[in-house]
Amino acid sequence: MSDRASISTTAADCERYWRAAGIGRRTAADMRQELEVHLAQALDDGRSISDVTGDSVAEFAGEWAAAQLRNGADGLPSWGEVMQPGRLRLIEWTGIVAIVAIIVAGIAFGRGGESTMDNEIWRWIWIGAAAIFAVGEMFTAGFFMLPFAFGAVAAIPLAWMGVNDVVQLVVFLGVSIVSLLVIQRMVKKDDENQPAVGANRFRESTGVVIEDIDRVAGVGRVRVDAENWRATTDGDPIPTGTAVRVVAVRGTRLVVEPE
Repeated sequence: MSDRASISTTAADCERYWRAAGIGRRTAADMRQELEVHLAQALDDGRSISDVTGDSVAEFAGEWAAAQLRNGADGLPSWGEVMQPGRLRLIEWTGIVAIVAIIVAGIAFGRGGESTMDNEIWRWIWIGAAAIFAVGEMFTAGFFMLPFAFGAVAAIPLAWMGVNDVVQLVVFLGVSIVSLLVIQRMVKKDDENQPAVGANRFRESTGVVIEDIDRVAGVGRVRVDAENWRATTDGDPIPTGTAVRVVAVRGTRLVVEPE
């Protein structure tokens, strides 16, 4: 795929996500046009698309959507839900059905102090469950199934040792729940430490006004780090040639104030 085709594909995917996030058709189209301009400018300057979007287009699109809606990331759909909604739901429901099946099997066969179901069968159940959850995680990439893969792996040696199947089930659920909580905590912390992407990387940067900025008229552009961005201000109009500092990002506009 050529660089220009990649620009079109990236911008189209982002627009599709923004529309799904609740951004109006016209606004999403304006955001797409703005993005295409910056991507083309990056290529003309010898840089890559990732220099604008960062390593993850999904995170980039989410940040622009959150800034435009001004409600943070809460309530935004995941990239996978928008791009491949049918397959994602199928995989998630497959995982849920597998979990329920394991629980039902444990209740049905795990009575008394001795195992009522051949542990060799349980070995294969846990091995199969671990494989299904691990493969499912590769397709969802949302850390939904990985904890249950850990739980199934933890139950495998218990089945080999002939431990009661109810105990195996309890260990599976316990390890899965603990793993889920730990992974969510790690992911949240990692997200908080992610470097800013897109326009957000310009926060606290300085630039110069190249088109008069007037928030009432909705016009204005600035040049920051060799890139041209639409700009606005919360104060009085800022004339061309003024040195400014970026204080925030709202959708595709940089919010600036005079230095």
